[in-house]
Amino acid sequence: MKKILIILCLALPFSAFSQESDLGNWLLYFGNKNFSKKLNWHHEVQHRNYNLIGDLEQLLLRTGVGYNLSEKNNNLLLGYGFIRSENYTNGIGEKLIVNEHRIYQQFINKHKVSRVYLQHRFRFEQRFVEDVFKLRWRYFLAFNIPLTNPTMEDKTVYLSAYNEIFLNTEGNIFDRNR
Repeated sequence: MKKILIILCLALPFSAFSQESDLGNWLLYFGNKNFSKKLNWHHEVQHRNYNLIGDLEQLLLRTGVGYNLSEKNNNLLLGYGFIRSENYTNGIGEKLIVNEHRIYQQFINKHKVSRVYLQHRFRFEQRFVEDVFKLRWRYFLAFNIPLTNPTMEDKTVYLSAYNEIFLNTEGNIFDRNR
């Protein structure tokens, strides 16, 4: 009886205050191919659905050619992205479809401080959203801390966290933080 009471006490707040939402799905693929010690190719596909499958929220295709300034540390990249967004506009199920083309430049710096592996990414985007031109800055910070080994090597269990801030050059400067 005591176990049942504990389970009910723990489950009740979750059911009483939980959000009502459909099951969404993000399918992501990221790839990097080195052509040489200096040149590389980045490519990614992100397929985001409102439901488990079949109700597209956003399709993002991004690619770029990078140049390594130093081995495994500093990388400059010039890229292109196509983004198709299908957002619901009202409660009757109509979608607004928006196509966006992005040209972007980015710089990635990786370094280690004690046991913490840091990655900084600075990205500048030229966005062509339908007939509107926009500029946006992005800053991404990630860190990995190895837990089972003193360094990051194969089969290491590690703690990872990241944050990215998006800043517009006009209008409302702050875009988002995720």
